[in-house]
Amino acid sequence: MSHAPRWAVALSLVIAAGLLCVGAVSHTMDLFRYGLRPYAWAPSWLNLYWSSLALFDLLAAALLLAGKRRGADLACVIMATDIAANWYAVYGIQHSSLHAQPGLQRLTAFAALVLATAPFLRRHLTR
Repeated sequence: MSHAPRWAVALSLVIAAGLLCVGAVSHTMDLFRYGLRPYAWAPSWLNLYWSSLALFDLLAAALLLAGKRRGADLACVIMATDIAANWYAVYGIQHSSLHAQPGLQRLTAFAALVLATAPFLRRHLTR
């Protein structure tokens, strides 16, 4: 990314920081504290998905920091599936709402940032 515009470098850093500092850290801490089933109220497949994000968030962030397109692609896959999983959990399992869930509000905003900017960011990343 040495020839990338500053905004692309900054955006890559912001997305990588979100994936690392919020995603990977929280999912890793949940794994160490509670194992593969950190949320007793959630089905096993959902717990396994969230636990897998400890690895996938880290991988996407590392690829982004290395200036790789795969990092942006993986970040999009993660955010699209994570937002779907969390909305399902909030609405379908917990019978709650976006208004009552500040974590879902932040996740939705971050997902919107990643998904809206990734096509522009990809142009400045290497294969």
